[in-house]
Amino acid sequence: MALTESEAVGLIYALPEECIAGVLSFTSPPDACRSSSVSTNFRSAAESDAVWESFLPPQYKSIISRSADSSSSLCFSSKKELYLHLCDHPLLIDEGKKSFWLEKRTGKICYMLSPKDLLIVWMENPYYWRWTSLPDARFPEVAELIDVWWLEIRGKINTCMLSPATLYKAYLVFNLSGSHNGFVNLPIEAEVGGHSRTVFLDAKQGGVRVYNPRAEMGYCQALRWREEDGGRPKKRGDGWLEVELGEFFNGGDDDEVEISVLEVKAGVCKSGLIVHGIEIRPN
Repeated sequence: MALTESEAVGLIYALPEECIAGVLSFTSPPDACRSSSVSTNFRSAAESDAVWESFLPPQYKSIISRSADSSSSLCFSSKKELYLHLCDHPLLIDEGKKSFWLEKRTGKICYMLSPKDLLIVWMENPYYWRWTSLPDARFPEVAELIDVWWLEIRGKINTCMLSPATLYKAYLVFNLSGSHNGFVNLPIEAEVGGHSRTVFLDAKQGGVRVYNPRAEMGYCQALRWREEDGGRPKKRGDGWLEVELGEFFNGGDDDEVEISVLEVKAGVCKSGLIVHGIEIRPN
């Protein structure tokens, strides 16, 4: 004999909390939160450590252990509190060279590589770059460009550090000082995982020419590009700018993804770039 709708609903309400928690662990954090309004049993299951432990990445304890704050400020009464904290408060790890957090909707791993975790050509020369501390920066120090012709920034990340079966995008997070020079409509070559694209570090739209005053034969070499070939930076909620460098899919293999930002062709003197880091987060 078939059950009526009300009888079926009654059976769901009568399910043991452990069964409900087992089902919710296969959903998502938003789904678990919404299910809290179904019944008291569902609310209790949706708040349980068993459910929120399943939303945390398998290696979260190992990642947290790499932070100086792992023993003191990360003690919470529930796994849900820990999850939400890791979503809203990026954690400095690896001696402050990386920042780790979770995407709130999915629980997938995100990182930002600090300038000290990147290869910045000429960084060791105080005539070209300098370390500076800013109150709105995530890291103790960020890199400020004083004056270079050759701009080259490189980073890398192992895919085993990231969430599997996930499409990731890489972003340069930066600002331009009030006295910046050389970046207006200057095409920058960005590369992620062997795939390159042109980006710009200024928000001004419209293609123009960039001249090379050091070109041979005493004349200026004009570099042209189509505006649609390049990405423009966007303002973030934290006040910094970001520009998308490219994307890659993490299929779960143990691979190393290389990321680069390069401008060495235009012969333009550049200054005033403040590099916060390279951010890697799910698409």
